[in-house]
Amino acid sequence: MKYHPIDRNLFIKNRAKFTAQMKPKSVAVFNSNDIYPISADSTMPFAQHRDIFYLSGVDQEESILLLFPDAPYEHQREMLFLRETNEHIAVWEGEKLTKERAFEVSGIKTVYWLTEFEKVLFELMTHSETIYINTNEHYRATVETETREARFVKWWKEKYPAHAVAKSNPILQRLRSVKENVELELIQKACNITEKGFRRVLSFVQPDVTEYEIEAEFAHEFLRNRSKGFAYTPIIASGNNANVLHYIENNQVCKAGDLILLDVAAEYANYSSDMTRTIPVSGRFTERQKAVYNAVLRVKNEATQMLTPGALWKQYHIEVGKVMTSELLGLGLIDKADVQNENPDWPAYKKYFMHGTSHHMGLDTHDYGILTEPMQANMVFTVEPGIYIPAEGFGVRLEDDVVIQEKGSPFNLMRNIPIEVEEIESLMNA
Repeated sequence: MKYHPIDRNLFIKNRAKFTAQMKPKSVAVFNSNDIYPISADSTMPFAQHRDIFYLSGVDQEESILLLFPDAPYEHQREMLFLRETNEHIAVWEGEKLTKERAFEVSGIKTVYWLTEFEKVLFELMTHSETIYINTNEHYRATVETETREARFVKWWKEKYPAHAVAKSNPILQRLRSVKENVELELIQKACNITEKGFRRVLSFVQPDVTEYEIEAEFAHEFLRNRSKGFAYTPIIASGNNANVLHYIENNQVCKAGDLILLDVAAEYANYSSDMTRTIPVSGRFTERQKAVYNAVLRVKNEATQMLTPGALWKQYHIEVGKVMTSELLGLGLIDKADVQNENPDWPAYKKYFMHGTSHHMGLDTHDYGILTEPMQANMVFTVEPGIYIPAEGFGVRLEDDVVIQEKGSPFNLMRNIPIEVEEIESLMNA
């Protein structure tokens, strides 16, 4: 891995938090992601399932974590199962985890090769009553591919039909949404790498550069700072492309006078950052562009202050909508009649700001978190309002990542990334 080693005490603590919420006499199993084929002998780059990483630090395919806190013997309470490595694998694929190295990474003493999994599981199932399966229940999830986890669940149901079943996901939704300090440091590292990429791009952009060239500048800076690359598919949207919320073609020429919406950020050690900035191709905003930009910035700043312990996500978005409505009235994009006659289910402001303002962030860009429960300290949220005006040929979105504090304003992990009009123009014209 490119990233520096992570203190295994993080994963030891994460496992302790999870097992403390398991039912008596229960086993929990977590599988790595598959390596997905493309065609012929080609595959997608491996990306570890975030749950097994969160609980073990293992960042390798064909791995299984098993937790059984009530096991009759101590060595059975935490177990890792890994693909057996050998000299042939080392030559063709590179270093894989040995049993010794797996302990150093995870703090788990009992490590088996994967071939022993079914035998060991059978012994443990004779002492257990419930098994926790790890289904994907994220509110944005749409999964059509059969995952390694799904195959395990089908096999387990046939093999052990008399056992009760429980779900890992509700526990993990709550645990993963509240970050440990080590996790916040890793997210901060990802944000710092993103900052380096953005500053590089500010000195690179000029009329007639292509969107994919800007994407390449980000990729260069991310990779040279120990990131695997982008935390998500980057959006480099110039001109009217910014009004396509998930524009990812990044193949157009950036024209003088236009704005470029950059929704692009780095990952580090599987932790995400999530940044959006909007910059002028020519290095200067027009007065109209500046007015819209500053309106979005004011909404972002006000929305940030609302992220406090106890706040409810649904009510928060209602309040942000009121702030955005005021700004859109000031810009002349809507009028009082639009507001008075608005559909409560789709308020007037939604014509120009149609997406949510914030989402949880962490190991996943759209991270775990139960939106119906109050916000807590050490949750990380994005703040990303936008105004999109196809008739005027541009859109503006601004986004930072912030940590909710016990008291006071959220801590902005992107506080050092330029965002004010004057600083952006100064850096682009240096």
